[in-house]
Amino acid sequence: MKNKWTWEWLPLTAAAAILSFMLLLKPIVGVADNGDFLRIMGTAGLAYPDQAEPRADRYFAFMHRQFAFTGLGGGGYVSAEVVLVTAASLIGRWLLGGQLFDIRILSVVYSILLITAFAILLRLRLLASPAARIACAAVFLLLFLDVGYTAYFNSLFGEPMSLVFLLLTLATALRLAEQRPPRLGALAGFAVAAICLTAAKLQNAPAGLLLAVLALRLLPLSAAPAWRRFAAAVPALLVLTAGIMYFTAPAELKTINQYQAVYYGILKDSPTPEQDLRELGLDPKLADLQNTNYFMPNTAIPQQSEELKRTFYPHISHRAIAWFYVTHPARFWDKLQVTANNAMTIRPGYLGNYEKAEGFKRGQLSSSFNIWSELKRRVLPHSLGALLSFGSLYSLVLLAVRTGARSRSETAVCETLLCIPLIAAVAFVVPLIGDGEADMEKHLFLFNICFDIMVAVSLIWLVHHAVNFLRRRAF
Repeated sequence: MKNKWTWEWLPLTAAAAILSFMLLLKPIVGVADNGDFLRIMGTAGLAYPDQAEPRADRYFAFMHRQFAFTGLGGGGYVSAEVVLVTAASLIGRWLLGGQLFDIRILSVVYSILLITAFAILLRLRLLASPAARIACAAVFLLLFLDVGYTAYFNSLFGEPMSLVFLLLTLATALRLAEQRPPRLGALAGFAVAAICLTAAKLQNAPAGLLLAVLALRLLPLSAAPAWRRFAAAVPALLVLTAGIMYFTAPAELKTINQYQAVYYGILKDSPTPEQDLRELGLDPKLADLQNTNYFMPNTAIPQQSEELKRTFYPHISHRAIAWFYVTHPARFWDKLQVTANNAMTIRPGYLGNYEKAEGFKRGQLSSSFNIWSELKRRVLPHSLGALLSFGSLYSLVLLAVRTGARSRSETAVCETLLCIPLIAAVAFVVPLIGDGEADMEKHLFLFNICFDIMVAVSLIWLVHHAVNFLRRRAF
């Protein structure tokens, strides 16, 4: 055990060093606000310190390191991110004596959670061979410490919640699967991570339903009464959390999503906008808004006009939007192709990474530790066929391994890893139905995490079997 821990501390220390270099040492790397921060700031007791700051400097161009403290609970936004940001702001108030909040406190919290997931993964018995452990360490550092992911730690976006809590959910589920007997502490860790992932943002609610099914599959791992009671409660809590996220979503957010999903989704580039609106049960005269988004100025009908409040918003739902795609499979396929074109980019190019005070150009992106994000953007195929082929191959191999599993634990490991492509599929489709083609690079963040997990699992599996094959050939 001593040698194992000695080896494990090397990649963990490397991870801490990389995160500290990017996120804590000036010039720090973060992500600029696109307007979404306000939902979190109002509830977590934060505000921009300079109320006279030009809008062009506050949004899109530069990240902000400092925020002013205000009263807690003013926004009423429901999200697990609010809990984490509020906790970080309270730590900031305590450390800084009521002065400005430094966003790096939040990034330290995210970094600790990410490194915790890394540590749990490195200790899995699944990584029994030295080759598998080394491959896991190298792949994790390359993929999940990429600036495309970690720059979000110095921001008030919900994306880092998705990253750290999906990795923690996966790590704790795999730990549970291989424990004999499984421990309630590990189950509690899985439950907290899965609930936080589900409650991170509205878009993650469907993933919570899939994790509820996975939680049900963990129930047979032990016959102990305490285990049975606790394990049965976890899927119920996940379903409840997903429901809370859906029904407490701000009305304004639902309105924006409705508009985007129709006019910047179904009607975008449609050859028959009037007919599309008729099939959606809407007035075809509203086709003048085709190819517009909710934030576009000077539209034929203002997005917040009384006319749309009367003729559009009360008569459209995401259920109707989803049904339109079901009944128009060719149109749906074309839209999925558009989604695939945006699926390999995890860094929004329009959100700057640096503070204005550091003297960088407006909207400049960091080039530190961006090997994987640039490889995905420039080299990997951006086609629906390639994504479907990779996901299918990954799933078929795991299904074959599951068929030959010799224990309940091995079956649970395979089912945990098979949950990832299911979440990926949901995370691929939900942005289109929920928000059309708007801001796809950012909305496909959860899909990218799942894709990268599948890449990591595949590479570790290939390295392990390649080394074993070469070893057998040598002897």
